[in-house]
Amino acid sequence: MQQTSNPVHAPTVLSSLTVARLPPRPAQAHKGDFGHVLVVGGDLGTGGSVLLSAEAALRCGAGLVSVATRPEHVAAGLTRMPETMCLGVQSANQLMTVLGRASVAVVGPGLGQAAWGRSLLSAVANAEGAQVWDADALNLLAASPLALPSGSILTPHPGEAARLLGISTEAVQADRPGAARKLARRHNSVCVLKGAGTLVADPEGRLARCDRGHPAMAGAGLGDVLSGVCGALLAQGLGAWDAAGLGVWLHACAGERLGSGGRGLAASDLIPVIRALLEEHSACLA
Repeated sequence: MQQTSNPVHAPTVLSSLTVARLPPRPAQAHKGDFGHVLVVGGDLGTGGSVLLSAEAALRCGAGLVSVATRPEHVAAGLTRMPETMCLGVQSANQLMTVLGRASVAVVGPGLGQAAWGRSLLSAVANAEGAQVWDADALNLLAASPLALPSGSILTPHPGEAARLLGISTEAVQADRPGAARKLARRHNSVCVLKGAGTLVADPEGRLARCDRGHPAMAGAGLGDVLSGVCGALLAQGLGAWDAAGLGVWLHACAGERLGSGGRGLAASDLIPVIRALLEEHSACLA
């Protein structure tokens, strides 16, 4: 007898019809209504990563955006984005006050795997509220397991997924749905497995696939932008599943739109296009 798949576990294709929408903003809205995103990362030599995430969070509608990074990067951060609150931190103790005020944390872009990054990640992991873990946060998680807060999102590329699962990158690519679902269950979080045909999985076994995007997106910093987008959507009230799906779709569609220009796509190029796509999909005013 021919078997049929369980529709609950069948992949959903992300599209304008299947991804979530942000509600219109009321006329009396103020910045406190739309969350406070704290982006943590940017060790020496990788300060650009955390700034890309912060700018993406700002442009996708987070009410407040703070950056916790090396003191050496504060001047650049304030010059690039005076709208953010940029804090130079030498240790996790200096992170605690702003961490307590944030509603969402994005941790990992440019974080590094040395003592500075490890201490900051440990502090973030013990905080309340939804989080987005990316880049070196995932590499540190693979080396020393930590419990993520409820409602969080992991955004590994295949190499990071392989380290988290203790298998080869080839094995991840051979069964991407299985790898995404396993990571979601293991860490009780929504997993975004990046790459061609990005997958979104949750601990209950739901799976979504993004068929949008462009080869011009194969470059540095695009994952940092995605983590900031997801952080902003969480801050504005979407749950992890909806924030991840909408964030992935916006990111891929922006890359597809810009990819027509060919090679040389910079991660920062995506941010204004993502903002425009978000407004097309979820208008600020009804």
